[in-house]
Amino acid sequence: MACRRDHAWLINHDSLTARLQKRYKHFAVRTLRMAQARLIQDECHVLHLNPSQLATIREVMLLGNRQAVVFAHSVIPRSAKRGPWHHLAGLGNQPLGALLFANPQIKRTPLRYKKLGRNHALYQKAVVHLQHAPTFLWARRSVFYLNCVNILVTEVFLPTLYD
Repeated sequence: MACRRDHAWLINHDSLTARLQKRYKHFAVRTLRMAQARLIQDECHVLHLNPSQLATIREVMLLGNRQAVVFAHSVIPRSAKRGPWHHLAGLGNQPLGALLFANPQIKRTPLRYKKLGRNHALYQKAVVHLQHAPTFLWARRSVFYLNCVNILVTEVFLPTLYD
């Protein structure tokens, strides 16, 4: 189980973007990647997609006072890009969270949590941006639905968030 400092960030159902904007004087989003790619195995299961299918992967670093605090990984299936989520391609360095929580028609599944070890793909992507790699990182994810079309958002909490 997560310790108290991790737990408070993991279980909060409100917008992570809004919480970070409130906590840090300078909040920013740095886009690391926006490209077509294959999904991680457990993402295929959650989104009911075939492992051979490609989806748009958006990876960003959320910065608090110019320091990386959260690595975010979003999966946008092809059906979502042609449908109600088509505008996500033009987000750039704008926070996805601001868009997700501004529209009352967007619904969210319950949060799921995972302790990511060194061999997990998202752990490996997140620690590239750290000076020291911890033994593990906590992550949470949920699916957002708009007009029965879904996207998957995973947020990996970096140790710098707790400094």
